Amino acid sequence: MPREGSIDVLVVGSGAAGLAASVSAVSAGARVALATKTTLQANNSSKAQGGIQAALGADDSPDLHADDVFRSSHDSADRELVSVLTTEAPSAIAWLEELGCAFTRHSVIGGPSGRRGGYRLARCGGASRKRLLQVGDRTGHAITKALRAQHEGGDAETLAHHRLEALERRGAGWRASFATPDGVRTVSAGAVVLASGGRCYAEAGLRGELSTNHPNATGETTRIACDAGAEARDLDALQYHPNGGAWPATMQGYSIPETTRSYGAVLLNADGEEFTDSLGPRDEVSQAIFDEVEAGRGVATADGRPAVLLDTTRISASDAEVSLPYMLRRYRGAGIDPLSEPLLTYPVLHYQNGGLVIDTRAETTLEGLFACGEIAGGTHGRNRMMGNSLLECVVFGRRAGAAAAEQARS
Repeated sequence: MPREGSIDVLVVGSGAAGLAASVSAVSAGARVALATKTTLQANNSSKAQGGIQAALGADDSPDLHADDVFRSSHDSADRELVSVLTTEAPSAIAWLEELGCAFTRHSVIGGPSGRRGGYRLARCGGASRKRLLQVGDRTGHAITKALRAQHEGGDAETLAHHRLEALERRGAGWRASFATPDGVRTVSAGAVVLASGGRCYAEAGLRGELSTNHPNATGETTRIACDAGAEARDLDALQYHPNGGAWPATMQGYSIPETTRSYGAVLLNADGEEFTDSLGPRDEVSQAIFDEVEAGRGVATADGRPAVLLDTTRISASDAEVSLPYMLRRYRGAGIDPLSEPLLTYPVLHYQNGGLVIDTRAETTLEGLFACGEIAGGTHGRNRMMGNSLLECVVFGRRAGAAAAEQARS
């Protein structure tokens, strides 16, 4: 028999965006339930390695950050959403630190024991300034861990193993139906926040590419929202991560952090020649790799897969140990030392750039239905810069949670 319950705000998705929305809605005084397809820990955000962008450098500004976003999107991003994203980035970082997420900082030589300097900032692909903050190369893990602790320590209810099946308007609110191990559960809410990511695990690459995504990234929530009448944009714009692991087999589909290139790694063809700007926008770097392989200047893995070389031997050991420790452990465990030999790499499916149309409050075209994170479209246009996905999750997750709480009260 169906089980029913009613709350103020229902959040669907347990990645950084959903967790940020939950925490924000609870802070606004709402009764909140967060539903997740499997467990609270199963999400794509935790797998994000590269970092999170914010204009914190002395030579940087939110306007420069916004200019880089527009340029990387080929002027397809929504300007109002981008302005919100880049303007609120510094406060988002401060909020995460208040929740216990400690971003990597420079050590102060000769300073008091334990004293730390300014943020260790890196320049990422498509950026004109160094503005990428990291927690080693497990930034997504650190951010979601801090948000999850805040969510679990608050008053929100977690609905694990709840797979969304349908959404429909009921009066001034919404009713959601979930498939659970015990049958169907129906939840009524004054407002709903969709934060369940994209579909890049379920998609097939045009050239048989692998995916970096968690198996939960199957994309049905976008379809359910569209069936309910929500508008979407750029749903055909799926993004490749330029540097997927190609060999050894245990590393296939692994997203080699793009910060390898921030710290000096370059892409080389079979002749040892650089063939692209290794710090260019993701779509341009990925296409350059595809083109180089198709022109016969790539290399082949031991199992016959296409690849090019990522020369990580140019990264200093000190930079690698501080900013790429997880990558080093993974490859060394597979018998390859990235500081001694280049890595074999090829693009992998990574991100759904398009999604549900939202306004600056993260509300979709349907009243009381909000969206944040990868499921929302417009902030990145048709091509996303690295480091902006985690930022989008936090900035628009907070906005969605607060706006949904206000909607539920009204």
